[in-house]
Amino acid sequence: MDAVRVALLREVLAGTEWPGEVRRFAGALRGAVVPRGGGLLLVGTEEYEPWHLAAHLVDESVWSGLPELAPTLVRHRVRPGDPAHLAVGPGRLEAAGRGSTLLVVAPERPGAGLLQRVHDARRAGATVLTLDGGDPEVRGLAHEALAVAEGSGVDLDTVQHLVSAAAGENSLPSPRGNRRFRDRLSDVVDRLTAPPPQRW
Repeated sequence: MDAVRVALLREVLAGTEWPGEVRRFAGALRGAVVPRGGGLLLVGTEEYEPWHLAAHLVDESVWSGLPELAPTLVRHRVRPGDPAHLAVGPGRLEAAGRGSTLLVVAPERPGAGLLQRVHDARRAGATVLTLDGGDPEVRGLAHEALAVAEGSGVDLDTVQHLVSAAAGENSLPSPRGNRRFRDRLSDVVDRLTAPPPQRW
């Protein structure tokens, strides 16, 4: 979606909570992806793969000069012969840890396998963000979440366009100082609530 259409969308949504919520979430995304970190992993559900968001984030990473915004699209079904950039399966989530950012796009609750992998990545230190339909279990895994529930006046595709455009803008405010404190507090809570390691 080009800049003119994004500007028109923003104009239509002016006066609602969406412009502010999108900027907040995009700022959190931009602040979570760090140069020379573990990268941005983008994953959807088995029924919904966020192809367009991946493409728009790649474009924004080039236009903004922020290569760390270019995601690795994690797919649930990888076929032999798929090109390398489309051949990353869910096993990649198991390597996500400190310095990695995981963006989950889930219009509905994902399967238990993906939820467990996201939970494990968070416990390993990855930052988790979700664009979701308001499911409490999905939101419970997220450090930052943006819910696009039915009847909210916008659809998930529209919000993805707005988020990717806002993430690439140079005018986004940098994360506030208490963000680091919240991250550390979240890490402590994750460690305290994690089950003890299994000993064989």
